[in-house]
Amino acid sequence: MIDDSDIQIDGAIARESPYGLLREPTFAGVLSFMRRNYSKDLTGAELVISGIPLDLAVSYRSGARLGPQAIRLASAEVASLKPYPWGFDPFENLAVIDFGDCHLDVHNPMTIHDAIVAHARHILKSDAHMLTFGGDHYITYPLLKAHVEKIGEPLSLIHFDAHSDTWADDKSSSLNHGSMFYKAVNDGLIDPKRSVQIGIRTWNDDFMGIHVLDATWVHRHGSDAVIAEVERVVGNHPAYFTFDIDCLDPAFAPGTGTPVCGGLSTAQALAIIRGLTELNLIGMDIVEVAPAYDQSQITALAAAHIACDLICLFAKRKADGLVKI
Repeated sequence: MIDDSDIQIDGAIARESPYGLLREPTFAGVLSFMRRNYSKDLTGAELVISGIPLDLAVSYRSGARLGPQAIRLASAEVASLKPYPWGFDPFENLAVIDFGDCHLDVHNPMTIHDAIVAHARHILKSDAHMLTFGGDHYITYPLLKAHVEKIGEPLSLIHFDAHSDTWADDKSSSLNHGSMFYKAVNDGLIDPKRSVQIGIRTWNDDFMGIHVLDATWVHRHGSDAVIAEVERVVGNHPAYFTFDIDCLDPAFAPGTGTPVCGGLSTAQALAIIRGLTELNLIGMDIVEVAPAYDQSQITALAAAHIACDLICLFAKRKADGLVKI
């Protein structure tokens, strides 16, 4: 057995325990998210990170299939210290592993939906929660299906995005990153009355009854007001969290497929997420990072920081006895 204290590099494949921070050079080593153990063994895992490298459903620029890899790379810097402003090691009492990526047969696109559902079912069967990296935003649709199967009731959706993604699409087999939540509402996967979209700044004639806090509202009222509204709408209902990186203004996230000006700053988004400690999050994803259009990794770094804060939310709620794992 290897003593974790002797590991100086490649802890993701060398150490025995999934717990605790492990200081490694930020410029070297195996790329797992925040140096978590790479493992296909779900035994004892409480939060499982995985990637879904899909970009066949995009409507503009491709490249999000490289998003999981880019987020993992950026996370090496995020893992070097206790997260700010939390001030604790989220992995001290929360077992988090990096499961790797979902295998997709991209040459047979009609198999992709079922492959993602099966990937999520396998992880959720272990009773672990999921934090998933896209990939384009279509992946949230099959992920929601697997989560609703597990939970047994429609979920609240907490959705950060420039786009509502509720454009009509009645073709059940279509891969489209702009119609997933139209399908999710019609399929009874999410409860629109208990769901909220944050940062929207593209027009849609039908938001399907989902509560919208558009980018202008966020800029005018501030992060604390957003937190209060999300808590009011969602309450303690089981909620799925999805963050499309194009919710951020292109100044803060140029590396994405469909950038829209006038969005949130990274600071605004992080302040909101850090305030969501009262919510009953049961699953999460971060999508649409397309590193080919990035500058100095700022988009991937934003995604890595968002993911780290989501992990800290889980760790805090577990410490407070609010997460049932």
